Amino acid sequence: MPEAIRSAIAKDWKENLNIRFSFLFWNCTNHFVLRKQPMDQDFVTQLYQDHTHTRHLVPASTTCQFAEAVMQLLFPPLSETRFTSLKQFELHISQLQFNLERILDGMADKLNSSPASLAGAIMNELPRLRQLLIGDATAISNGDPAAQSIEEVIRTYPGFKAVAFYRLAHTMLHLGIPLLPRVISAYAHARTGIDIHPGATIGEYFCIDHGTGVVIGQTTVIGNYVKVYQGVTLGAISVEKGMANIKRHPTIEDNVVIYAGATILGGNTVIGTRSIIGGNVWLTESVPPYSRVYHHPQIKMRRSEAPEDVLNYSI
Repeated sequence: MPEAIRSAIAKDWKENLNIRFSFLFWNCTNHFVLRKQPMDQDFVTQLYQDHTHTRHLVPASTTCQFAEAVMQLLFPPLSETRFTSLKQFELHISQLQFNLERILDGMADKLNSSPASLAGAIMNELPRLRQLLIGDATAISNGDPAAQSIEEVIRTYPGFKAVAFYRLAHTMLHLGIPLLPRVISAYAHARTGIDIHPGATIGEYFCIDHGTGVVIGQTTVIGNYVKVYQGVTLGAISVEKGMANIKRHPTIEDNVVIYAGATILGGNTVIGTRSIIGGNVWLTESVPPYSRVYHHPQIKMRRSEAPEDVLNYSI
């Protein structure tokens, strides 16, 4: 390249670079000036008072970390820690229980028992919890031809993860612990796209296949060996707030299969044992055992000759 052209390019690049730096400096300077403007003092004072009047401090992040630690404890394929001795493993369990006790200390005035006793009760429930979850993983593995092993289900399936967090949250709720079950269920919802209220009652060998968009309401009752596909809603017909303590969500009996997009609503709605609910079905009334319920859409198809001129374009 001739030297004259090289010099011209270098000069142009330098001038443009100086313009860029000047613009950047102007933006940053004005940004920092704007940041120096004081926040409304009344707002700051009110916010400070709200903080000081908070009677319990339960960080959501700490609760979610505990839930993840429980799953890693119960299922070695999920664990990020490798233990070299039984003593080390026992110390890890003790530390986990102590962490839960510290979480519960932040809401001690809202508990029906001491943080220590409730932490111990939850840890004592873990063997039962693991047995239930092994059953759930087995149901998913048996029901999904794509599943290669139970370990794959435990490590990768969002349906299993959502049910695992639900069972932990449900155990806490059953022991009378407030708030934490909802924190865990919200965390599971964010992680998996599956929304299971911790108050729902779900039997053994529960299978959620795919799972995105599944919603299971607070008073739902689900039996054993039930299989649910993505987009299923087990919800409530709109009711007044004063009816919050009544059964508002459906009952699903044993061995029922509910396909994608089905919506089943109402506290008096019962889906009888071994029924199959087809995709996109909308139900607000009960179905007897051994039923087959399908939705038949109005679909019209017609054939046409291939057009002579096809418009091909790209974006």
